[in-house]
Amino acid sequence: SRFETCWPALMKDSHGVIIIFNPELPSHLKEIEMWYSCFVQQQPLLDSQCLLVAHHKPGSAGDTENLSLAYPLNKLKLIHSNLEEDPEDVRMEFIKYFRSIITILNESRDREEMSIIS
Repeated sequence: SRFETCWPALMKDSHGVIIIFNPELPSHLKEIEMWYSCFVQQQPLLDSQCLLVAHHKPGSAGDTENLSLAYPLNKLKLIHSNLEEDPEDVRMEFIKYFRSIITILNESRDREEMSIIS
């Protein structure tokens, strides 16, 4: 990708990664493996700091709802977004995700403070 030179700047000090993809495009399913590898595994971030969003366009085939991803993507939290049908569900999932990131940050900050004290 022509943006690869920018990736280190994007990754620097990031605390979470949200990968949004179109589940109907086989090419996207291959690409998310690459995004996961570069942005999560190489950082390294915890799997819980990554959220996958399968975005369904209006009028798209519904059978991608039971999407089964291969390892290691199947370890990640996956939500389906369809803003026509259930925008509220998506909003709630985002809030849960952000809360989990804040919890992880607070825990690591507490650990750092304890290691300074001890």
